[in-house]
Amino acid sequence: MTDLCSALQLLSVAVWGLFAGAQLAEGCLLVPYWQSLKPAEFHAWYVANDQRLVAFFGPLTAAIVLVSVALAGAATLSAHPVRGIAVLCAGIGLAILAGFFAYFKDANARFAAGTIPVAELPAELVRWARWHWARTLLALVAFAAVLASL
Repeated sequence: MTDLCSALQLLSVAVWGLFAGAQLAEGCLLVPYWQSLKPAEFHAWYVANDQRLVAFFGPLTAAIVLVSVALAGAATLSAHPVRGIAVLCAGIGLAILAGFFAYFKDANARFAAGTIPVAELPAELVRWARWHWARTLLALVAFAAVLASL
């Protein structure tokens, strides 16, 4: 079980690092770009790229949850020293997943459908950015924790 925990620990570092880096890139590059666009341009961009975003972030989000939950389970069952950090990372992964269903799923669908009124789009992008930075901060905490556990 120790070998399994060690392998999952390394895999957890990799997926959390990729996820946190992707979240930083989205927050630092895409969100300001989106906010600089006129509403019609934003909607056109989002419609053209929605499936690319889903294809990239969907599996990556699934990976942080699945790997973290697997590590937490294996570490808890074997009383591995990483179990506290593993449970923390699993909790963060589940919180990020919950945030998707609580906010991002509907907001992203509304972006893709172009159903947000023009006058409301700037405020919605600000709201989206706030939710995004919250999940980015959580991802950075998980990445730092699992990295420090090595």
